[in-house]
Amino acid sequence: MWGAMLLVLTLAILTRFYGLTASAIWGDEGSSLLMARYDLTDIWSHAAHDVHPPLYFMLLHGWIEWFGEGIFSIRSLSALPGIAAVMLGMWLVRLIANPRAALLAGVMLALLPTAVRYSQEVRMYAWLGLWLLGATIALVYWVRQPNNTRALVTYALLMTAGFYTHYFTALCVLVHWAYLLVLRLQPTHPLKLINRPAWWLTNIAIVLLFAPWLPALFDLLQHMDQLKANGDVGWELPVTLSSLPSMVWDFLIQDDGDNLHWLLFGAVPILLLAVIVMTVAVDRSRYRWSALLALYTLLPLFLVYGVSFISPVFIERYLNAYALGLPLIMALAIDRLLQGFRLLAVGLLVLFIGIECVGLKTNATVDVNDQTSVMVEFVNQRYQAGDRIVISDMLWYMPYVYYNRTDALPQLFTPPLANGNSSRPNDYGFGTLVNGDAQRIYLDHLSQLPRGTGRVWLISTADQPDEFAPLPAGWQKVSETVAGNNRARLFVMGPEQ
Repeated sequence: MWGAMLLVLTLAILTRFYGLTASAIWGDEGSSLLMARYDLTDIWSHAAHDVHPPLYFMLLHGWIEWFGEGIFSIRSLSALPGIAAVMLGMWLVRLIANPRAALLAGVMLALLPTAVRYSQEVRMYAWLGLWLLGATIALVYWVRQPNNTRALVTYALLMTAGFYTHYFTALCVLVHWAYLLVLRLQPTHPLKLINRPAWWLTNIAIVLLFAPWLPALFDLLQHMDQLKANGDVGWELPVTLSSLPSMVWDFLIQDDGDNLHWLLFGAVPILLLAVIVMTVAVDRSRYRWSALLALYTLLPLFLVYGVSFISPVFIERYLNAYALGLPLIMALAIDRLLQGFRLLAVGLLVLFIGIECVGLKTNATVDVNDQTSVMVEFVNQRYQAGDRIVISDMLWYMPYVYYNRTDALPQLFTPPLANGNSSRPNDYGFGTLVNGDAQRIYLDHLSQLPRGTGRVWLISTADQPDEFAPLPAGWQKVSETVAGNNRARLFVMGPEQ
């Protein structure tokens, strides 16, 4: 068993470190890095205006102080918890099943494309998976030994870490309570763990530990209109009937499956759902562990899908931590099928891993438009002291700052809207990261630029109408590069400037 675990660990390391630095830093990653540049006190206050709690940004701040801001270093902070989550997944399945099921779970979790992807981003999603799997393990220990106070203390700490990492930790709370309710409602030998004072006190302790952040959360909820105005929330398209199978395909192949034949598009998600339902239905064990894994995998998915008909939040990365449950419940199903339906079990295993390999290939294929680093390096090499750098969009601005090697402070172009209102970001969402230096960063009109060297770099999207048009009279373009979807143009100001 130890040798097999070492092989799974090696597989998890290879999949998460392969191509770790291949793709350029993108907008959300750039926002993490801008946040991490603040000290811990300021991270707390700025995260209060962001859409995510502060724990990950604080971890990233400390990590950068120790290991630097190189792309391998900063993405390793996600790769390492991603690898650890694979081992926790094996641990969890070993607790509730057997070594063979644990090994199957480890292999499929090591290869799970959505887990690999978010183990390679400078964001908090790999950490959330780690916290929630760890909390679920602690719950299993407590269910088996209700007098195990240490398990409940561990549970409280891990769930609190989850809440300080991402608000969707609340879905895991619902999963765990729903599981205890399933045990309570068993027709024979009901387990009344949900009634135990220790369980209620543990959940109260989580609330108390998270209480210092609650004022920030309530303030954020009161300013949702400002988050929507900045585009930090409310950008997701409304869900449709096809959104649910599309999400499953996103987890498995990193593609929404729109190009698949309609029969295949629907058949695989239905097959996986049927396998999960059957696994739970035939489970007559005292603890109904299959119900725990099924709830962990499906309840958040269906809840968020349902809520998204009212307010769209059906976003793959937000549900990534719960997608980790899919290979675990599938491992349980395959292990049980191997006892009497070996051919069917092997077929299901081959199908699942084969689909995962398609997703791994998608992850390893760098988008041709993903060349922000190439574009910024073009500017870095041709920059002259005194040049101005103006960027058209906040999502370009944040990764540009990471790659910028000049002494210039890049500026963000914020022209007035058609109705005359300002387009400057407000104090919520991404705006909180730059508003403190608004006078130096925001530029409402190109004509406001001081001459300096008389040279201006305009950074914008390549395949859209010019966001800077119309340019001031007399400006002359002297250089341009297009790298993927990125465009950098160098202008010399005209005499009228």
